[in-house]
Amino acid sequence: MHPASPEGPESPASPAGTSRPRALVPDLARGVMLLVIALAHAQVLSAGAGGALGRAVAAFHTIFIDSRGYPMFAALFGYGVVQILARRGLGAEERAARRLTRRRGGWMVVFGFFHSLLLFHGDILAAYGLLSLGLLAALRSPDGRLLVHAAVGSVAGALAFGVAALFIPDGSEAVSDPWLSAGYRVVGWIVSTPLFAVMAAGPFLLGIWAARRRLLERPERHAALLRRTAVLGIAAAAVGALPLAALTAELWPDGSAVARSAATALHTLTGYAGGLGYAALIAVLATRIGEGRGVLVTALLACGERSLTCYLAQSLAWQLLFEPYLAGLGRALTPQAAAAIGLGVWALTVVLADALRRTGRPGPAEALLRRLTYGPRPAGQRAHGARAHHDSGMHA
Repeated sequence: MHPASPEGPESPASPAGTSRPRALVPDLARGVMLLVIALAHAQVLSAGAGGALGRAVAAFHTIFIDSRGYPMFAALFGYGVVQILARRGLGAEERAARRLTRRRGGWMVVFGFFHSLLLFHGDILAAYGLLSLGLLAALRSPDGRLLVHAAVGSVAGALAFGVAALFIPDGSEAVSDPWLSAGYRVVGWIVSTPLFAVMAAGPFLLGIWAARRRLLERPERHAALLRRTAVLGIAAAAVGALPLAALTAELWPDGSAVARSAATALHTLTGYAGGLGYAALIAVLATRIGEGRGVLVTALLACGERSLTCYLAQSLAWQLLFEPYLAGLGRALTPQAAAAIGLGVWALTVVLADALRRTGRPGPAEALLRRLTYGPRPAGQRAHGARAHHDSGMHA
């Protein structure tokens, strides 16, 4: 919870390498929301215990973290696809851009497969790839139809995950054999990728709608709408998460599977509003930042530009920390300790991304995805292109 027009910021996926200033909001949103992703995934280390403090942290996680990051990334992904195609224009150039978008989507599915095979369960890259392959036709839909489809997609995604919650294991078991563990991850990936694509479809379509209005490129022109979205979206997500939080903390007397499924569906549905609310809040804050970017904002922007690399680096950390044949910390820590590790892992990726920025380098995952999508660049464009932009599979 991924994406300019000819007069907007440079598309992150532009193969031409023309230098235009990047929009602040999408990169900043990705950099910040990777913290939400890290805190969510760090729960593979949590045993769910820890006394009153642990229960409070777990409740905070349910209300403000879980299922709040991927909707924003999905919306940014849809936003970025519009940017790429708008920059190309109509006719043959647009058709070529659509072919490239589909090719990128195919490679993202491949990335997702190896991500699950080698590193971590819960891959979302392949789901975004499927959206690239299957929903490009939505770019021609009128606004009204697009919003209806987004609403239907969001409800369908929430219901699908609510039903899936009846069958998803709690993840408390860990396989000590690395080959068997990899096999389990791949089987899980085969089952979960279509589910995650359905869950991300609604936000993806809303991202297309937002890109048509350039909400994130010109947030100062849409400040009122963004403020309302931030307040109402985050509030709706918090309220919608309360039933599941109560069940998780064993405060709700009816802890049946059906009740948990319904609470999960509500939690997921309102999570879409929360993810969009977070993105809107970051856009509002960005209007106040303007060009006065300090060290922290610059580092967060570098992280957002290299979000695919940082996402995969997080997964490497979970692999090293979780698997019993490595550190073996899976389901061994209190929720607060797991959250602290998640914060630390995210901070390390921010430092890594900023170090790459200082040397003028894209993320290695972005560079690989670009090469697979577009092929090798002409020699004269390589150095310039590395400085100009970074092609991230998490957003375009």
